[in-house]
Amino acid sequence: MGHDDLVIIGRVAGALVIGALIGFERTFHGRPAGFRTHSLVCIASAILMIVTVYQNQWMTFVDHDAIRTDPTRMAQGIMTGIGFLGAGVIFKEGLTVRGLTTAASIWITAAIGILAGIGFYFPMIVTTMLTLGTLTVFRWIETKVPGEFFAHLQMRCPRDDGMNEEAVRSFLKEYGFSVANLTYAATNEPRCFEYQMVIKARHQDRAPALAEALGRSPQVVDFRMAPTGD
Repeated sequence: MGHDDLVIIGRVAGALVIGALIGFERTFHGRPAGFRTHSLVCIASAILMIVTVYQNQWMTFVDHDAIRTDPTRMAQGIMTGIGFLGAGVIFKEGLTVRGLTTAASIWITAAIGILAGIGFYFPMIVTTMLTLGTLTVFRWIETKVPGEFFAHLQMRCPRDDGMNEEAVRSFLKEYGFSVANLTYAATNEPRCFEYQMVIKARHQDRAPALAEALGRSPQVVDFRMAPTGD
């Protein structure tokens, strides 16, 4: 086994380890693209870049002085193609869009795989540390930094003995929520008014009390509250 073979094995193994580390964080938090997906993305990116870096070992049938290949074009193709995979993990759950952070992590994992494939180790290590720090430390910071709580609320009220729009707004205000983008429609089975809206409160801890009140209210047939965010 020659020196180049050992270098290739080292680069692919490094891509595997880094992809697995990033994917483990996603898997731990129950995201759709996790441990295996990130590992494969990172390995694939590294292998494709190795193809261009070591082109002299497989382009044995041509004159290397006559043909020049540009490794950056391979990198551009990888980053363009990985966008389709990233788009696949972004999905809409009710009125909430989820998967944006996972899509971004797949994208940067491909970039790290490119760095591993060309043997650019220092920026690869720095980028890996920053990526893991962003996914873990920033998550903790988000929970500690005070911020307003937003959620999508969908609720149905009986037509005859339900709440009108003014009553809905008053009910939510009682629990510290304001309403934006309220829409409503009439349904026949059962005969209800269906309200869909974005609600906002100063603190997230107000949500359980609101959910309990909606569940007890005889004027609410059913409801669904989905916090916004990834």
